Amino acid sequence: MSAAANQPPPDIDALEARLAAALAERDTAIIERDAALRQNDRLAHLLRQLQRMQFGRRSEKLDPDQFALALEDIEQVVAAREAADDKQNKAAAAARVEKRRASRGALPAHLPRVHVTIEPEDWNCPCCRSPMHAIGADVSERLDVVPAQFRVLVTHRPKYACRACEEAVVQAPAPERLIKGGLPTEAMVASVLVSKYAWHLPLYRQAQMLGAQGLDIKRSTLAFWVGYAAAELRRSLSAFANSS
Repeated sequence: MSAAANQPPPDIDALEARLAAALAERDTAIIERDAALRQNDRLAHLLRQLQRMQFGRRSEKLDPDQFALALEDIEQVVAAREAADDKQNKAAAAARVEKRRASRGALPAHLPRVHVTIEPEDWNCPCCRSPMHAIGADVSERLDVVPAQFRVLVTHRPKYACRACEEAVVQAPAPERLIKGGLPTEAMVASVLVSKYAWHLPLYRQAQMLGAQGLDIKRSTLAFWVGYAAAELRRSLSAFANSS
């Protein structure tokens, strides 16, 4: 072994820093590799499910809902990979942005528009500090949502009395209620029915969602609303059939 090989490194701190960076890079690569392997296993499992649905025996085939869920899982994995790639590959991210803009189409015209204008912090020219004037604007649209808002409908029925005879008292009659003495409005009951039967959202989950809004409404209470509404619908349908 030569004498030069036995000499200590000229800059120990620099070498230690490079070693630490290399180890960190290795650990990151291992984490990314393990995540990719898990995603590959997941995709392989989903692919086997889809193949079973398409080519398997009738008793082994998935129902359409399960098929849709499998497709959702695949699409989510693909999107997650694209998102990770977008962070590392700026050119690919820019290309995907243009592709999304070209393929997403226009939002429906009937939706209300909320216009937000983002102004520069300084309207003076960065060169000569003279006031600048608008020459145009870039306009973009994104789909937003306002979460469901529960409210309390407070009904006031004033009473009016005659000062002359002090006999008559007039008050508007109380409006009819689907559930007499009950808490919900008809719109609230309709929302529970649509969520249960159109969107297949069980009552216990609806109760949990209401609880997240600070509304302590039990599943049994929701079931009572649904049963009461069903009885009213049956009565209405029966009356309609008899009249026709």
